[in-house]
Amino acid sequence: MDSSISSIRMQTTSPDGQIPEMELIFNDCSIHGQFHDLPSFQVSIERVLRIRARARRYGSDLLCHRNVVSANVMPGCPMQRAVQVLDRDKQRALMQWLTSNGPFWDDDRQHSGDDWLEYNGEIVTETAVGETAYCTLSGLPRGLVSIEPSCWLHRTLSVRYRENGDTRFVKIPNYWSVDTVSSILAAAPAKIGSWDDLDGVARKRCSNLEFTPDSFRPLDGHPFNGNVAERLLQRLEVLHKLKSCFNDRGERTPEGHRIYQQYFTGSKAWFSDSSDTEKSQFESALTFPNPLNAAEPLFCTWHGKVKTPQLRIHFTWPMRASEPTYIVYVGPKITKR
Repeated sequence: MDSSISSIRMQTTSPDGQIPEMELIFNDCSIHGQFHDLPSFQVSIERVLRIRARARRYGSDLLCHRNVVSANVMPGCPMQRAVQVLDRDKQRALMQWLTSNGPFWDDDRQHSGDDWLEYNGEIVTETAVGETAYCTLSGLPRGLVSIEPSCWLHRTLSVRYRENGDTRFVKIPNYWSVDTVSSILAAAPAKIGSWDDLDGVARKRCSNLEFTPDSFRPLDGHPFNGNVAERLLQRLEVLHKLKSCFNDRGERTPEGHRIYQQYFTGSKAWFSDSSDTEKSQFESALTFPNPLNAAEPLFCTWHGKVKTPQLRIHFTWPMRASEPTYIVYVGPKITKR
């Protein structure tokens, strides 16, 4: 088994000690005009398709960037033109993945264009390499899948992250073998297979939170998606962690402030408040039963966000050490206009 497997396991552990499921991201940097002819590209891209098929067999997928189809396979030959060498079925499957079906990591990207991420002296911000490194630093396990041949065939990539004068290095795993990816996925915990599974796992892992009895019922009838379920769980785990970040005086700890800055501020924040217009227009829909006092319902305008599809987690706020944090709603966006 690759040494990179153990490196990511040491860096990412969920609250209950389980190793979180790792998402795989197609390395757009690994397509850099290196092919000398289209038949060579055909062999390599078909291997990537097999890796994706194997990931989907295990209930996972291979994320890509919406613009990777424009990368040059050969000088002056973008992938969207090079794919014509494939037979019709494989060509259709590839283009549907890269242009319409995804999943696309840039729909839910964690790092911004202002982050300094560097590999081997080159800036990798706004690439799959940068996203994978940033997510790993944030406790969200990710792994790269690179195309072979390329100049990216190293089992572990050490990415440099600079912030406010400080430098950190993060090692991320990189795969290009179908068999290696199969071994990784086979050893991973079982994927969440339904919304009911998500309900059960969330209540177990996120014991610092109080889930109302019907908090997950809005997902009934909504098409299940395993990757979306993982994103919802990641957001719940952030709230779970934040709830533990108070000192004996009830003040937020430095770790709590770090979590707040990372996930509750900025344009890419996972959590935010509803606008004043939404609070007024959707006041009734944003009001939920109080499990302890029916006479005092809970007005929950703060929410966690998954963008594609638009799902929300509504919870009580502000979070205080002396009060329960209720998760009152997990389901489709309420404030649609």
